[in-house]
Amino acid sequence: MGIKVFKLPDLGEGLTESEIVSWHVAEGDAVQLNQILGEVETAKAVVELPSPFTGVVRTLHEGPGTTVSVGEPIVSIEVEEPGQEDGGKASGEPASQRQPNLVGYGAAAERNGRPARRPRRTAAAAGATAVPTAVAETVPQRARAAEHNGIAGTPVPGQTQDVPQLMPAAPVAERPRSTPPVRKLAKDLGVDLAQVVGTGDRGLITRGDVQNFHDAGSAAPVEAPAPGTGGGWLAGAAEAETRIPVKGVRKLTAAAMVASAFTAPHASSFLTIDATASMELIRRLKEHKAFAGLKLTPLTITAKAVCLALGRHPELNARWDESAGEIVQQNYVNLGIAAATPRGLTVPNIKGAHRLDLRRLAEALGELAETARAGKTAPSDLRGGTISITNIGVFGIDAGTPILNPGESAILAVGAVRRQPWEYRGDVALREVVTLSLSFDHRVVDGAQAGRFLADVGTILSEPAMVLAMV
Repeated sequence: MGIKVFKLPDLGEGLTESEIVSWHVAEGDAVQLNQILGEVETAKAVVELPSPFTGVVRTLHEGPGTTVSVGEPIVSIEVEEPGQEDGGKASGEPASQRQPNLVGYGAAAERNGRPARRPRRTAAAAGATAVPTAVAETVPQRARAAEHNGIAGTPVPGQTQDVPQLMPAAPVAERPRSTPPVRKLAKDLGVDLAQVVGTGDRGLITRGDVQNFHDAGSAAPVEAPAPGTGGGWLAGAAEAETRIPVKGVRKLTAAAMVASAFTAPHASSFLTIDATASMELIRRLKEHKAFAGLKLTPLTITAKAVCLALGRHPELNARWDESAGEIVQQNYVNLGIAAATPRGLTVPNIKGAHRLDLRRLAEALGELAETARAGKTAPSDLRGGTISITNIGVFGIDAGTPILNPGESAILAVGAVRRQPWEYRGDVALREVVTLSLSFDHRVVDGAQAGRFLADVGTILSEPAMVLAMV
């Protein structure tokens, strides 16, 4: 018998941590290879974790709601055959049969053949001089070569001038925990991370911590309300403030929106149209047997109109490639649909939307919305979008200036459909009116190109029969 430790695997997408949502097993339960142990939530989706071992669960290292970094232990399982250390093969058992399949992520829980990081030697190592670990970490790399050869603290011949004398000293402060984007932001703002107090999980320094520290340098301190004094206007609020941790989808969305807003020069155009003909078409289609059981909305018709208009204006279905100095026009449409979910805003996309007829497009929209609300959107469905639509009309909003989904050059916001007076055939009548708001990347799309595209979408929604004259 032996204990195998299952560490949080690299789930890909550049994500370094995940939050444990739930466990499907308890300590003492017998588990089989690839049996689902539980679910973790990345910044993009909820992912099931299959067991990399067959055995008995001995320890669940973290509970639900805990954020765990990649490589940290999450489950210890007692197995029948000890095998090698974590990450190695069990004796006589091929690695290809032991790896769990994290579909869509690529990286498996165990990586055979991956070099293992050499553990630091400590004062308890055989033959080593008693030296605090913190001091050993300050030794230049050439001195570490000697330590690797089993003579810790012995300088390499000819390089003694680079090696400080190893002697007991006060522990050196641990390097502040942060991510590469945060460290870059700190460097750009001239902020010393050693002076920043991290508010993230286990003291992780976030972008907000760095920005707040920088802003505090030029702003007078604000006295916080005394704890327990109340003062909140919200009914039943015991405190004047409520702090909500920024993590998961909201954290990723915030970073993506900041990157988009300060990278792509946004421009916006608006068009208000009479969509009565489209609304009448929706009512007729709902009664048609070919569309029985399908949810048809203004979003459905708009999605089809966008795909048709892109055939005439492919320049909006493009992206800016900074490294190559090129504009890349995509000859396919992966239509992103902004979805408000309990986990936050996500923008899954319908692959090959340009090939779908209206019925199949309606089916795809229904499946996309259901999957997003359940938090089961696959990471592959969140990648590769070429243009997006956000339906702000469901919230009663008429118009807005949406921010581009990173990597795309256009996003269309569909406002609420309202009955209001409108000029119709030389008279004034109550018509069903909607406003379309288009944001676009002005590096990729000129105002005239955006205007013609938006006009075509408006024409299709105003008079669906005009499609016959456009294709």
